Amino acid sequence: MRQRRWLELLADYDYEIRYHPGKANVVADALSRKERIKPLQVRALVMTLHPKLPSQILEAQNEAMKEKNVRVENLLGMDKAFEVRPDGTRCIKNRSLLPLFG
Repeated sequence: MRQRRWLELLADYDYEIRYHPGKANVVADALSRKERIKPLQVRALVMTLHPKLPSQILEAQNEAMKEKNVRVENLLGMDKAFEVRPDGTRCIKNRSLLPLFG
């Protein structure tokens, strides 16, 4: 079926078909065998939350907000952008701040 369509399309043209075996036409052969789409890789993410984690985050946030660490954390002027949750942790746009300290 597909060959018939090609035959009808090419019937109006004057052409010559030359066969090049795969050994002679290395570039085309390599391109035809090249994998174009990377295979999908699935990785499992296992996360274990320890009971101490919220208190560790709060402790690290408090340490980061100390004057000597604000420059290292690059938090200058951002203290007003934080929301303070009922448990005392700080977040921006409903995402917890995880500082370098702790």
